[in-house]
Amino acid sequence: MKERIIIFLFLLSAVVLNAQPSYKIYPIPHKQIVGGQKVSFTTSVNIVAEGHIDAATLNRAKQILTDYGLNPVVSLKPAKDLSNILLGTVASGGVADKQAKKLGLSRDVFSLPKYDKHLLNLYADKSEHAQVLILGENTDAVFCGLASLEQILDVGIAELPVVTLYDYADLKNRGVIEGYYGVPYSAEVTKDLFRFMARYKMNTYMYGAKSDPYHSQFWSQPYPTSITPEQKRIGYLTQDMLRELTSMSHASKVNFIWAIHPGTAFTDSANTEVLGQIMDKFSSMYDLGVRQFGVFVDDVGVPEDDASLKLDADRLTELQRRIDARWNGPAALPADTVKPLHYVPQLYAFSWVSREKGRQFFQSLADVPEKVNIYITGRKIWSVPNSRDLEIVREWIGHSPSWWWNYPCNDNDVTKLFPMDMYTNFRDEKHIANLARLEPNLRGTGTIILNPMQQGEVSKIALFSAADYTWNNVAFDNQQSFEASLVAVAGAKRAGALRKVAPYLRYYDTDALLYLVNDYKTYRKDDVAVTQVLLKELKEVNGACKVLEELQNSSSETDRLLYDDLRPWLLKLDVMTQEAIDLMEGRTPIDTDYENDPRFQFEILTGLGADIDLSVKTAEPAAEVLLPFLQWLRDDCRNR
Repeated sequence: MKERIIIFLFLLSAVVLNAQPSYKIYPIPHKQIVGGQKVSFTTSVNIVAEGHIDAATLNRAKQILTDYGLNPVVSLKPAKDLSNILLGTVASGGVADKQAKKLGLSRDVFSLPKYDKHLLNLYADKSEHAQVLILGENTDAVFCGLASLEQILDVGIAELPVVTLYDYADLKNRGVIEGYYGVPYSAEVTKDLFRFMARYKMNTYMYGAKSDPYHSQFWSQPYPTSITPEQKRIGYLTQDMLRELTSMSHASKVNFIWAIHPGTAFTDSANTEVLGQIMDKFSSMYDLGVRQFGVFVDDVGVPEDDASLKLDADRLTELQRRIDARWNGPAALPADTVKPLHYVPQLYAFSWVSREKGRQFFQSLADVPEKVNIYITGRKIWSVPNSRDLEIVREWIGHSPSWWWNYPCNDNDVTKLFPMDMYTNFRDEKHIANLARLEPNLRGTGTIILNPMQQGEVSKIALFSAADYTWNNVAFDNQQSFEASLVAVAGAKRAGALRKVAPYLRYYDTDALLYLVNDYKTYRKDDVAVTQVLLKELKEVNGACKVLEELQNSSSETDRLLYDDLRPWLLKLDVMTQEAIDLMEGRTPIDTDYENDPRFQFEILTGLGADIDLSVKTAEPAAEVLLPFLQWLRDDCRNR
C-alpha cells in the first residue's frame, strides 16, 4: 500500500505541474513537465558520458544526433557555447549526477519499485542553447531516455520548449516472442524490428520460431554456414546472419534470447545426454553473440506423473547451474555473462487440466531458481494478460510467472491480418475473448512479450500499443495509441492512407461499409446520393491502396519490408474496390479470380520439428462485406 501511495503522489505532481502542452512521446511518460522557455540546438553537440555509460548507449546518442542533422562530438567535460548532452547514472558522483543536483531535479523517481528509471531534462544555458541531461538508474535506463530525446527531436532542433521527464517502466521485460507457426522473419525484418523496439523502449526478443529446424528438428546441431536461396526465402538462418542479428540486438539493447526446443527429450529419463547436448548448442550460439537462452517444451504433451515432473524441474535447475558455472563466474565481464533462462513449459495454459493437476504441475517447478522465467499464456492459449490468472500461477510456483501473449498472432488464422487497434483486433481474432480489456493496474508479472503475426512489419501496429501499455499501464488509451502507431509504422506521409485501408485489410471489413452497401441495395434507384456516398468511400479506399503501393519503390528498407507484408492483402483490396467502382459506374471490369490469382497469395509454413510443411494461401481482406457485395453487383449487372 505504501508503494502505491508513493506512486500516486508522484503522478499527481505531474498533473499539477504540467501546465504547458506536452510533447507526444511514446510510450507515454509517467511524468512530463513542460516549461515556457524555448531552446535551440547548436550545429555541433557535445556528448559527455560518465564511466558507467556503455558503448551502445553512447553510440545511440551519436546516431540520434546524426539522424537529425547535428554533428556529435564526444568529450570528457561540458563545452561552452555548444549544446551538451550529459549522460550518467544516479549517485555516481559524475558530471551528469552533479549537474542534476545543481539544477535541483527531484530524485524521487529512483525510489519507486519500477524498472528503467530515469530523468531527462531539456533546459537552456545563458545563451538559450539547448542542454540535455539524462540520468538513469543504470546505462540501460539512460538508453531509454535517449528514445524520448529522439522523439522530442521529431518536433525539430530549434525553438523547442524546455521539458523535464521523470519516467520508468511498469514491467521489466517488454517485447516480442517469435514463436508462431509460420515462415520465420527474415534477418532484415528482425533487424528492423530491433530498431523499432529501441525507439519505443522494448527490450526483449525471444527467438523460438517453430518452423526453424535448428530450433526444433535439428535442435542439437549448429546452424549451417550457408543456405540455398530457397531456404533463405522461408526463413532459414546462417551463422553469419545470426552474428549480424546479435550484434544489432546489442546495439539496440534488445535482449536476443535464443530458445531451443528439445521436445520430449527434455523429460526422457533414458536420455542422459540431453543437458550436455543443450549446453553444446548454447555454446555454439554463445560464440555467435547470444547472451541469453530459452528452453521450450511446449506442444509435445503434458507430463503428469511425479517422476517426469521432478525430472523436468531438476533438469531445468541443473541447466541454469551449468550456465552460471560456464559463463557467470566472479571474473566474468558484464558483456560476457549470460542472463537467466526463459522456460516455456508443457502446460502453459492451465485450463487444459483440472485445478488440482494444474497445481501439481506448477508446484513441481517451485524449487527451480526464482530467476528462471517461467512462461504461461494464462488460463487459455489466447488469454489477454490479467492479474487473476497471474496470481493463480504465482501462488503455485511461489513467484511471478512471465506472460507469453498470443497477440496479434495469426497462425490459426493465416489468411487474416489484424492491423487495427487492440480492442478491434480482440473482436476479430476468434480465439480471443472479444470483450477482453487491459487492466490499468496489472499485478503479478514483470514480463509480457507478444507472439506476433507472420507479417512482422504489420505486427508493429500491435507492438507499438503493447509497448505503450507495458511501459505505463494506467495511461494506456487504446484508440489514441492506435492512431499514434500508424505514424510510427507508415510515417506521417502515409499514415492517413494506412488508417483508411486498415479496416478493409481485415477479413471482417467495417460495419460502416455494411450500412452503405445495404442502403445502396435498397435505395439506389430512388436516391442518387446513396450511390455517391458509397462510391466516394470505395474511391478513397482504392486511392489509399495506391498510396501504400508506393512503398515498394521507397528508398527506405522499412517501407519496402512493410509493402512485402501488405502486398497480397493490399493488391487484392485494390482490385476489389476498383471492380466495385467499375460495376457501379457501368463499366465492365477485368475478370479476376480472387481465390487463385498469384498476386494475392503468400507462403506459409506449418508444423514443428520433422513435420514442417510449406503451402500457399490466399489473402482474405474485406471478405465479410465487400467480396459478397462484388458478387451481388455482378449478378445485378447480368440481370439488368
